[in-house]
Amino acid sequence: MTDDDRTNRLGAYLRARRDLVTPAQVGLPVGDNRRVPGLRREEVAMLAGISADYYLRLERGRDAHPSVQVLESLARVLQLDDVESAYLVGLGADRPRTARRRRVEERVPERLHHLLASIGVPAFVEGRSFDVLASNDLAVALSPRLRPGHNRLRSLLLDPEEQAFQRDWSAATAGMVAALRANIADDVDDARFVELVGELAISSERFRALWARHDVHNLEGGTALIDHPVVGELRLHRDKLPVGGVILVVYYPDAGSESDEKLRMLAGLAQPDRAGSESRYPIGDSA
Repeated sequence: MTDDDRTNRLGAYLRARRDLVTPAQVGLPVGDNRRVPGLRREEVAMLAGISADYYLRLERGRDAHPSVQVLESLARVLQLDDVESAYLVGLGADRPRTARRRRVEERVPERLHHLLASIGVPAFVEGRSFDVLASNDLAVALSPRLRPGHNRLRSLLLDPEEQAFQRDWSAATAGMVAALRANIADDVDDARFVELVGELAISSERFRALWARHDVHNLEGGTALIDHPVVGELRLHRDKLPVGGVILVVYYPDAGSESDEKLRMLAGLAQPDRAGSESRYPIGDSA
């Protein structure tokens, strides 16, 4: 990545986050003649303890490597959380220039294939761009979009069935797009990342709006409410476990719950599907 690339991203991130902070949130009077949705540049500079001219240079990409202290002050003013602050500091880090990367296949460790075949709950393996790399039969029974070769973000944004599958599609899309930024971090030359962002920017208005916000969050475990077309509502815990450079995602119910019974029913209905647990597609080989 060149210094021009880095400063353009730093400036874009600062502008996007500045627009999301209101004067009231930082104790400034609102006034009647504001022409920007959030803070003015000079307000950010004043609150961060830097000159307005220097802040303007940062937003316009004229300073490649601001100090960590400056970036931390800006993170405080822009009310960034720990993940967002680390992302901002990473944008300003002084790193050597690297050559543009070629497309590299993400591989699933053999032990994960054995685990997928033996575990009795829906489970799959994803890459950092949310490509499904491997899955078991019960995961495919839970959602056909969890077959290897699908991309979870593309499905969420473009597949009507996946949209209906989600109880809160708006929150799900916002979280996953922000997580994509966090996953990729500073590796914007990654060929798969460039390909996916380009495709979604063309085909999804929702993606374009979310991408312009520059949100950055880690997508961690939690509880998923799923409207399954066969067994109805499922309430499942979701854990995401990093293993060998990929992520193992596991869905499981509370023992003895109604969702537990429904998941057992779904397992009984599921037909053996070798494409689920054994296929090893390269990234993006199929949609």
